[in-house]
Amino acid sequence: MPPRTASSAGHREEGIASVELIAVVPLLLLAVLVAAQLGLVGHSLWSVGVAARAGARAAVVGGDAATTARDALPPSLRPGARVEDSGTVSVRVPVPRLLPGLPRLTVEAESGLGDG
Repeated sequence: MPPRTASSAGHREEGIASVELIAVVPLLLLAVLVAAQLGLVGHSLWSVGVAARAGARAAVVGGDAATTARDALPPSLRPGARVEDSGTVSVRVPVPRLLPGLPRLTVEAESGLGDG
């Protein structure tokens, strides 16, 4: 048996890096999808807060709170939005899902600019 040298020892592990990469890629993809979905949740939550405050300001000055709140939402969130104006302005939207199998999430914000 020939003695092992530094150059022959590395050849025995050539395929291991490929196997490890194949095992890690799905986990990395899942981590990216989870991070992106969390980003969509945060964006939706921020947007409904802004829309609720805009609707409350419109109500205080005598404008149409529901229309103003809906117009303050990004166009991608408007189709499923529910806006209620009953003393306080409440805005509720479904969070966009990256994968169809994910559970439905809804975020809501409420704002009222009363006589403080």
